[in-house]
Amino acid sequence: MADEIVNRIANSKLVTFDLEDHYPEGKRIQFDIKDWLYEGLVLREKDFRTSVKEHNWSQYEGHFVALTCGTDAIIPAWAYMLVVASVESYSRNVVVGSLEDLETSIYQDIINNLDMSYLKDKPVIIKGCTNKPVPLNAYIQLTSKLKTIAKSVMYGEACSSVPLYKR
Repeated sequence: MADEIVNRIANSKLVTFDLEDHYPEGKRIQFDIKDWLYEGLVLREKDFRTSVKEHNWSQYEGHFVALTCGTDAIIPAWAYMLVVASVESYSRNVVVGSLEDLETSIYQDIINNLDMSYLKDKPVIIKGCTNKPVPLNAYIQLTSKLKTIAKSVMYGEACSSVPLYKR
């Protein structure tokens, strides 16, 4: 009589944490202010303020917005702050930077607000492969948070994980 095959992974206390499960749906927008600069390089305050005032901000309803300037212009902080003051009432999140910076900010908020008490003293594996754009920084932030809670932290898949931390 053949020995019964036992799935040790299914029977273990190992908990898989998939960052992709927390990916918020919503359009990501890169908003470039270079078109509001004189010749793409010089910020003229009056013209810039007019552009901000006349822009249809409602088109960003429920979107995630990354503000940038696609030229080498020197943009004062108040210019970005003025844009944020207008777009934030419509958007879900606004950052100055790239789309990757935006994703990092989104995940930072998510990870900071996650209740992970159910992972206390458990071995946790952070799932590695995702189909959505989960930034590297999200894995770093999650690892730091899990170290304070979990018994051990690994990365990858249950059948081939990389140990990261063990208390």
